[in-house]
Amino acid sequence: MEEEVQGKIYDWRLMRRLFGYARPYWAVVALSIALMLVNSVLQVLGPLITKLAVDRYLAPTGVKAPAVLEAWLSPDPRAGITQLALLFLAALVTGLLFDFAQTFLMQWTGQRAMFDLRRQLMEKLQRLDIAYFDRHPVGRLVTRVTTDVDVLNELFSSGLVAIFGDVLMLTFVLAVMFQLSPGMTVTLISVMPLVVWVTVRFRRAVSHSYRRIRVAIAKINAYLQEHVNGIAVLQLFNREAPSAERFANINDEHREAFKDSISAYGWFYPVVEFLGILALALLLAYGGYRVRAGALTLGSLVAFFQYGMRFFRPIQDLSEKYNILQSATAAAERIFALLDTRAEIVAPPAPRRFPETPAAIEFDRVWFAYKDDDWVLRDVSFQVAPGETIAVVGHTGAGKTTLTSLLLRFYDLQRGAIRIGGIGLREFDPRELRRQFGVVLQDPYLFTGTIGDNIRLGTGGISHERLIAAAEQVNLIDFIQSLPNGFAQEVRERGNGLSTGQKQLISFARALAHDPRYLVLDEATSSVDTETEMRVREALDRLVKGRTSIVIAHRLSTIQRADRILTLHKGQLRETGTHQELLARRGLYWKLYQLQYKEQENRST
Repeated sequence: MEEEVQGKIYDWRLMRRLFGYARPYWAVVALSIALMLVNSVLQVLGPLITKLAVDRYLAPTGVKAPAVLEAWLSPDPRAGITQLALLFLAALVTGLLFDFAQTFLMQWTGQRAMFDLRRQLMEKLQRLDIAYFDRHPVGRLVTRVTTDVDVLNELFSSGLVAIFGDVLMLTFVLAVMFQLSPGMTVTLISVMPLVVWVTVRFRRAVSHSYRRIRVAIAKINAYLQEHVNGIAVLQLFNREAPSAERFANINDEHREAFKDSISAYGWFYPVVEFLGILALALLLAYGGYRVRAGALTLGSLVAFFQYGMRFFRPIQDLSEKYNILQSATAAAERIFALLDTRAEIVAPPAPRRFPETPAAIEFDRVWFAYKDDDWVLRDVSFQVAPGETIAVVGHTGAGKTTLTSLLLRFYDLQRGAIRIGGIGLREFDPRELRRQFGVVLQDPYLFTGTIGDNIRLGTGGISHERLIAAAEQVNLIDFIQSLPNGFAQEVRERGNGLSTGQKQLISFARALAHDPRYLVLDEATSSVDTETEMRVREALDRLVKGRTSIVIAHRLSTIQRADRILTLHKGQLRETGTHQELLARRGLYWKLYQLQYKEQENRST
């Protein structure tokens, strides 16, 4: 799985591209870095103030304060210590405010940058070919837009800028400590090899755990998306218990991965804390000896203890930031792989204008396979004259729906050509091509919103009067008028609460309201009840009138109204003719009629 890709520790190419999303907010980032710089200096000043208080007032050694403070400090110990305490408090409060401001600004920048990135990901997903979604589970794509983007947000808010702050802090602390006492500094950092060894062990353990966590999250997202959408089937076949057991296993993988991470964090921080205390103990032993020998002031020893605490804290933070950086590199690699995916079905450099007058549809020796040489359509040729209604029939898997998918250019065929008005589909802009078609599918899909929104689908030019006219033509207006809010009635996810027939009629109204020149009905009446079928049957004549229509047939009534019927069998066009002509031939269509349609006709009559 893509989630298992570990990625490099740091990939400058990816990071440079990633930080391009922060470029519009460079002023805020620059201000945040400036605040961090000032805060680092304030963190270093605290121990120096303590050193001055000890050496000047508590254990006087004759050490003078810097010229700026010397004239300001009182010679009286009580007053001087009070002044230095207030100065220390001012440094702490200022550092707190600067730290808050810096964190707020970086969080703000991260959220804005990730907003832009999520929007770009959504736009990319909407432009990709249907074939891409055939190959990639929805749960994995959801993980890209949610979990992976959250990892990058953590990098923005507490990643590289925070790493820069930790490195800056260590640099300042080491510089000041070497200035005070090189011997004490060497003593403090003598435990660093052990700290580095522990940190490397921690990094390896957590990196492995993070990879397992990413895989588990992707599995959870994919499993939930699939089983929540199919909840009716689960309940129908009483598969709740096996489904819950399978989810428990996937959830257990996530828990076990987090257990390893918790274990690593559980021993890492105490060990680093122990090494820090060990370093302070060495400071106490060596520094006490140096103080008694008069080679070091007591204030310097106290300052070193404070610097020691400041020295190991950034090291702990750097270990955590390392994992953030590595996870972000892997997440960025996956996200940019999605963004860099090139859609194969795109508009040509100079697209042809769609014919303004009614134009014929021509399939010319069309061959198509979804994968390799597993042909779904084989050498299919036919024409649909302007205003003509044709029906396509055949067994399941004969290639009926594939015809419409190719006509709408959801896929590109491997051999042959499809033309409209003598112009190949590849010469049109796909968006302009699809704008000419109204499609009603067997399984109607409704979005969250209102009934009016689901009919318009964002098309601003559809007026309320046009909505009413479309609803009247498909016999939907009585149902809409019976609702408390009419066209403004809220629709839940996927149209929950509406019957299949009601959803199908809304799909018919959607197609009609957009006033398409071509109409495609993909077994649009196969899932409706008898009463709804009667409504749809009355509406079909109005739907196809004046339009070139392709009807993937299921109901006999639809087939009989077609000007011509195409019979597909195993991807080949076997028969063409009217209903009566094909019955008279007593061929494949006659067999289908005997098996499926005659009984329906008897029931309807």
